[in-house]
Amino acid sequence: MTVALGIVALAVGLVVVTGQLISTLDFARAQRLGLQERDEETDPLHRRLELNTARWDLFVLWTLPLAGVAMLIDASWWPWVALITGSACVDTGGREGAKLLALRAEDIRVGTGQEQRNLFALYGLLAAVGSALIVHALVTLA
Repeated sequence: MTVALGIVALAVGLVVVTGQLISTLDFARAQRLGLQERDEETDPLHRRLELNTARWDLFVLWTLPLAGVAMLIDASWWPWVALITGSACVDTGGREGAKLLALRAEDIRVGTGQEQRNLFALYGLLAAVGSALIVHALVTLA
C-alpha cells in the first residue's frame, strides 16, 4: 500500500507543482496550455486570485512529491511528511472548491463549464489523495 500511494503522491504532486510553477512564472502561457482559465471566460478578480493561489500552492504543495519519494524509498520519516502534505492537500481541495462556489454565487465569471468541472475534479483528487495519505500515515504510526 505504501508503494502504491507513494507513486500516486509523486505523480499527482509533480503534475500539480509543475502546473503551478508554470502559472507562477508565466500566467499567459499557463492559460494557453489550459492550466488556467482564459481571460475571456473569467473576471479579473478571479485571475488575480488564481495567480496568487498558484504562488501559494507552489510554496506549500512541493511536499506532495516529497512525500511520494519518501514513501517509495521507505524513509523512516515518511509518515510525518505524509501527515503534513495530506493536511495541505485536503485543505487546498476543500478551500479552492469553496472559493469557486462562492465566486459563482456572486456571478463572478470563473471559466467555462468544462474548466470548472476540471477544477472540481482536481480539487476532489487532491482531497482524496490527502485523505489517503493521512489515514495511511496514522495507521502506520499507530
